[in-house]
Amino acid sequence: MLVLGFMTGTSLDAVDMAILETDGDTIQAFGPAGERKLTDATRDVMLEATKQALAWERGTPAPAIFPHAAEMVAEEHHAAAEAFLQANGLSWPDIDLIGMHGQTVLHERPKDGVPGRTVQLGDAGLLVRLTGRPVAFDFRTADVVSGGEGAPLAPIYHLARARASGLTAPLAVLNVGGVANVTFWTGGDDIAAFDTGPGNGMIDLLVQARGAGRFDAGGKYASVGRVDEAVVRALLAHPYFQAPPPKSLDRFDFSLEPLEALQLEDAAATLVAFTAEAVKAGFDMMGATPTEVIVCGGGRHNPEIMKALAERLPMPVKTAEDHGWRGDSIEAEAFAYLAARTARGLPISFPKTTGVPEPMAGGRIVRS
Repeated sequence: MLVLGFMTGTSLDAVDMAILETDGDTIQAFGPAGERKLTDATRDVMLEATKQALAWERGTPAPAIFPHAAEMVAEEHHAAAEAFLQANGLSWPDIDLIGMHGQTVLHERPKDGVPGRTVQLGDAGLLVRLTGRPVAFDFRTADVVSGGEGAPLAPIYHLARARASGLTAPLAVLNVGGVANVTFWTGGDDIAAFDTGPGNGMIDLLVQARGAGRFDAGGKYASVGRVDEAVVRALLAHPYFQAPPPKSLDRFDFSLEPLEALQLEDAAATLVAFTAEAVKAGFDMMGATPTEVIVCGGGRHNPEIMKALAERLPMPVKTAEDHGWRGDSIEAEAFAYLAARTARGLPISFPKTTGVPEPMAGGRIVRS
């Protein structure tokens, strides 16, 4: 199948797009990839939807903004893909299937026997009507209903991508998005994964809270700041780091309060160190010593994060591009791959990636 995958991260930066030719098992070919920045109007609505989602009490009706926000997400995806397909000499009839992750506005992990909650907004029915193509979506709900974490879902794709590159185990793939997650491949089909801690998300929130922009572009603030190791230790005292994997996070799970006394530059540097130290703690907990770590996601564009990872991890740290991967497109590729697996009824989450009792399929497909 020729599958178009979409991903919009919690940074609310852009719609990422990638096309794969795949049967949901192996990857036959990598089609074009690209992105389109979110409009300010959509970003503002998503921020408000996220704010309302965080205040949404269980057992009460979903916030009224959700349907409108979901329509805006679908319209953004359609507009982005129209230009993307045209630029690459493609049209909608060429696409067999669409995989739409949707915009995450809420992610709560299961706790004390209470199931988690996860919400990704995106009106799949509207996208079907706009494109005339079937849409796979809602990849996380079935996992959560079964007692799983609902995240991370990219690990099975990380395995397929590594194999397509001829790489061998043991290997780790670290995605640094709003939240950082790692996939360990120890050999055969054996993968384990979990969220290690914050990625860019806390740094973004810090910079926004201080009125200094939307994110720390190029690590400019962190690069001139000093790390407060006492604050790093305080942040690492969060109970999440003692919890056994698999486990998942929302980018709002950690407070910026411990950083309030620090200047912006020192706070940014401290959060970079926290991100790297949390990754190291995850590796220590797994007792894993992969031959290398391949970093993908937006965080690899922050040289301070890459430097901190290289300093604090005991194995070589490579970028996705070092292996010819498209580091900004891995998650969009992943949801193209997961859409193909959904179409074939193949499992997308596993006991050692999300904590479900057994490998299980997920996602739903809306057809025209």
